[in-house]
Amino acid sequence: MSEEINKNQEYGADQIQILEGLEAVRKRPGMYIGSTSERGLHHLVYEIVDNAVDEALAGYCDSIQVTIEKDNSITVVDDGRGIPVGTNHKANKSALEVVFTVLHAGGKFGGGGYKVSGGLHGVGASVVNALSTSLDVQVCRDGKIYEQSYKKGHPDGPVKVVGNCSEDQHGTKVHFLPDGTIFETTVYKYDVLKQRLRETAFLTKGLKIILEDKREGEEHCHEFHYAGGIKEFVEYLNRGKESLYDDVIYCEGTKNGVYVEVAMQHNDSFNDSAYSFVNNIITPEGGTHLTGFRNALTKTFNFYAKNNKIIKDNDPALTGEDIREGLTAIISIKIEEPQFEGQTKQKLGNSEARGAVESIVSEQLTYFLEQNPDVAKNIIQKSVLAQRAREAARSAREATRRKSALENTSLPGKLADCSDKDPKNCEIFIVEGDSAGGSAKTARSRATQAILPLRGKILNVEKARPDRIFSNEEIRSMITAFGTGIQDDFDISKLRYDKIIIMTDADVDGAHIATLMLTFLYRFMPELIKQGHVYLATPPLYKIEKNRKVWYAYSDEELNNIITEIGRDQNNKIQRYKGLGEMDAEQLWETTMDPENRILKRVTMDDETASEVDITFTTLMGDKVEPRREFIEQNAKYVKNLDI
Repeated sequence: MSEEINKNQEYGADQIQILEGLEAVRKRPGMYIGSTSERGLHHLVYEIVDNAVDEALAGYCDSIQVTIEKDNSITVVDDGRGIPVGTNHKANKSALEVVFTVLHAGGKFGGGGYKVSGGLHGVGASVVNALSTSLDVQVCRDGKIYEQSYKKGHPDGPVKVVGNCSEDQHGTKVHFLPDGTIFETTVYKYDVLKQRLRETAFLTKGLKIILEDKREGEEHCHEFHYAGGIKEFVEYLNRGKESLYDDVIYCEGTKNGVYVEVAMQHNDSFNDSAYSFVNNIITPEGGTHLTGFRNALTKTFNFYAKNNKIIKDNDPALTGEDIREGLTAIISIKIEEPQFEGQTKQKLGNSEARGAVESIVSEQLTYFLEQNPDVAKNIIQKSVLAQRAREAARSAREATRRKSALENTSLPGKLADCSDKDPKNCEIFIVEGDSAGGSAKTARSRATQAILPLRGKILNVEKARPDRIFSNEEIRSMITAFGTGIQDDFDISKLRYDKIIIMTDADVDGAHIATLMLTFLYRFMPELIKQGHVYLATPPLYKIEKNRKVWYAYSDEELNNIITEIGRDQNNKIQRYKGLGEMDAEQLWETTMDPENRILKRVTMDDETASEVDITFTTLMGDKVEPRREFIEQNAKYVKNLDI
């Protein structure tokens, strides 16, 4: 990217351009940060960090430190140039004050401050300020330390000099406390910030990011610094899988003003995990840069395979799907004026990005394959196997597709469907075992609740090729019952039930079965999870009886609270439920299925956590034992109820 940066270009007060005011932010915060939930709260940190990352992308910042203070306030310190503090003549006030009090003010709007930038194009600092009870900013620049403080977006006073610093010292320090009257919660989650900052460090080669938690009992500190950038990102994503070859394939270059970085490596899994980014911001729906990458991949491998007689001239060409089986890839571009498509603005539309990525990847991948014929042969042989499995899967998939019509006659025989045909009113319980399925069928509300019993543990799709998956009876039953189809055929408008509820025993086996089901849904119908249609039922762990009265406890803590409340004596009868089959229909309805009393846990994920979710499923359900052992050791402390 060095040739794209002009370090001699002035970055001064007049480079800060004003586009509009800040009046509506506190009134409609969701318009600017997405929501006032926990997600929006964390977004405040990302906005300030993204401003510092822009300095790193421009070649001026080497390190960023993010600290969660004891009071859940946040401090972000960078060693960039420092926000300009001179007078902005259009606003007739300090440029520092403009950045923190005027929406769409920053060095990203043609003022020559930045060539490329992430974030929300300059709204970051002012929006964070508007949504904070208090914010303080200090700037080290030109031998002086400047400071300004704000309350709910309004300056306490003018920018003032509060000290001196060495001439070569520079940077910005921002400290803010989110407004508890705006956000649903003001408690930051360390792991959420850790994941995002790690990803940011991967995407910004050489940048060091330190995250520290100073809250009592929560003390943590992590440092992220990846000299290999996205090559190390691919290695991190592949850590629970067996790589097909040792070295990560890396392509880098600039074409038509677009800087392109691509890293990829095949593994022994059957899933395609590709993540695309524009100016360090993830593009969940892909776009032209992802299309360019896929085009280059398909053309280059087919040309190499035919040219080197690995595939005969009369053999069918490999599809992109065949070549991408088991591929982990990061596609990261930097572009001066990104254009996004769609309502969610999560898909890149720049046509020049497609051409740049396709050209650079085609050229450099061709060279890599020629220099590494053994690797090329391994990849192509895996692709040929994938091609054969895809053909074998087609008939099974077609059978599933034919059965996915909405008529009851096409639904699985063991499905006890509900009578209401409006999906918004309906829910389906996926139940393990025939005995629990029998109780559930008796207990249910027949109008709105459907029951689909499954026999034991379903196939682990993390370890199976598509042909085995599509021919598995239990999986086909779920696909048919849901009605949406899967993967490329998926259509959320055909979903037959608003809630898909996984109901398993409250023990280790039940948790395993639930994880197998979630793995299938994540790999083949991820939109069901993203759009909030998947739930876990919560059956009680204990039944307590005293004097003909009954209580149910869903945890050991709740059991102790109930016993404390009703008194400890010999008349207490405590039953520990080992499975759903131990409950009669009435108990199952009361505790687990009745919408008025039950506890459902919604399974959620978003695009920002996609890579970590992928790693979690691979770790838990893949072949490698060591990453799974490490995961269990790190997370065992969070398990409250454990049967051994």
